[in-house]
Amino acid sequence: MSIVFFGTPLFAVPSLRALQESGEEIAAVVTRRDAPSGRGKKEVLKAPPVKEAALQYGLHVIQPMSLKDREFVEELKSYSPEFLVVAAYGRILSEEILSIPRIAPVNVHASILPEWRGASPISRAIISGANETGVTTMVMEKGLDTGDILLMEKTVIRPEDDAGTLSGRLAEIGAALLLKTLKGMREGTIKPRPQEGEATYAPPLKKEEGLINWERPAEALFNFIRGMNPWPGAFFFLNGERIKIIKAETKEGSGIAGQVVSARGELLVGTGAGLLSLLIVQPEGKKKMSAQAFLQGRKIKEKDVLNGAAQDIK
Repeated sequence: MSIVFFGTPLFAVPSLRALQESGEEIAAVVTRRDAPSGRGKKEVLKAPPVKEAALQYGLHVIQPMSLKDREFVEELKSYSPEFLVVAAYGRILSEEILSIPRIAPVNVHASILPEWRGASPISRAIISGANETGVTTMVMEKGLDTGDILLMEKTVIRPEDDAGTLSGRLAEIGAALLLKTLKGMREGTIKPRPQEGEATYAPPLKKEEGLINWERPAEALFNFIRGMNPWPGAFFFLNGERIKIIKAETKEGSGIAGQVVSARGELLVGTGAGLLSLLIVQPEGKKKMSAQAFLQGRKIKEKDVLNGAAQDIK
């Protein structure tokens, strides 16, 4: 009555933990390969959060180079698992792999399907200005998050949420929902149902997407900054220096888009509609700091322009 678990980032760890602590038999944990971390000579390989958690539990970890590797596929088949459980694994599974479990391949997806199908549902929901989101467990199929729904739970997106805090909350909701889903499927009390409504999509985030467009309204930029934090981060350039915005708030008033309205006590910037007060920023290669601390170290004055030039974007 075993389970094979697929997952990679921190979002997946609570689901793995819930399975382990509930006494489920986890035959193997499949995760992405260790990735380079750091810069230059200090660059080292860093294990995914799911691998670190799995090893702490003494579980068997598999990090396939390719999902088409026959030895890997045959190993999965040898477990004859009841379920494949997938939580933010980060790669598309083949129909052959999806056909392996005796009951079903179950996905824990961080949205209310069919909203935000794809790789970045949490960030995209915040950026869109949505007031709520949630978690859906679904039966996986070949399409991109198109499978039948099993269970669903909603939660409010709070004004203070960013992608990091919301991801943590959704991860815990998803872990509890996963256990209910597996129990209901075994007992026959949960019946898959088709997705209904118009689908929206959440493509992967790219680093260059973080470049601030000051022509947008302050409210949209407020949501954008929250949705892009902690990665890849919303940023602007000031005299060629990349500055990441960690936290901001909207203010009433008007100003020229991208131009500093006030640099005394706070860093207030004009937008396409309204003003944006930058509360916490992070210059490249340095620690996060308050806007006040940032201003103390730079000669920024009113009418200076926070440049959106896409130079040196890497």
